[in-house]
Amino acid sequence: MAEGNGGPKKKAKKSAPGAPLWMVTYSDMVTLLLTFFVLLLSMAQLDQMKFKEVVGSLKGAFGVLSSSNLTTIDRPRIVEFLPIEDDYTSRLYKRLIVQLQRLKLDRDITLVQDRGAVVLRVNDAVLFEGGQTEVRPEAYPVLRKVAEMVKPLPFNLRIEGHTDDIPVARPGVTNWDVSVMRAVSVLKFFGNEKLLPLERLSAVGYGEQRPLAPNTSPENRAINRRVEFVLESTSSSREELPYLIDARDQMPF
Repeated sequence: MAEGNGGPKKKAKKSAPGAPLWMVTYSDMVTLLLTFFVLLLSMAQLDQMKFKEVVGSLKGAFGVLSSSNLTTIDRPRIVEFLPIEDDYTSRLYKRLIVQLQRLKLDRDITLVQDRGAVVLRVNDAVLFEGGQTEVRPEAYPVLRKVAEMVKPLPFNLRIEGHTDDIPVARPGVTNWDVSVMRAVSVLKFFGNEKLLPLERLSAVGYGEQRPLAPNTSPENRAINRRVEFVLESTSSSREELPYLIDARDQMPF
């Protein structure tokens, strides 16, 4: 039906409801970018190798490169190095060797570097009668000379008792007990004679748990029956040891 002079009017085209179609693609892209940056932030504390692997995967997902072109990154090998020998410990060892020779103790005492420390190793026959736990009087000069060497050094002295694997003939007494009593007996001698400050002394017994040689012969068992004087740095923390006895808790004797 005609209307006016212009003829029939055309109806206006109605637009589709909602956002334009390009907004859907744009929203997807923004969402992906947001996810990407959140993922980067969450990986900030990961190691570099993991980071490169994930970035490569994300690039493949975004179409920057296909997953078939990804390069596998091998983790670096961990190489273990032996600790460098402490120069101060070596110089202390050489100094004590000279003093042992000067004091004529090199026959009674063996000097070794063990567990990162300098150790004066004494066979039990030098200090004790067979099966006894009290220091024999003949050993007093040896212990006095040991104290003479140790006193000027900036070290604590840990006295360790060791035995072989033959059970003790006394009822209710174990090798562990004997090793502790011998270490404490030496500590008491140093304290009673005022040869070393008590705060620098401690005593510990290991029984038969740390042999130097297999307990398969009388000779090897004689080697394992010993007392060791371990020089410990006064600044280092004290390791936890079985049957640890602090000299400060032993007064009065």
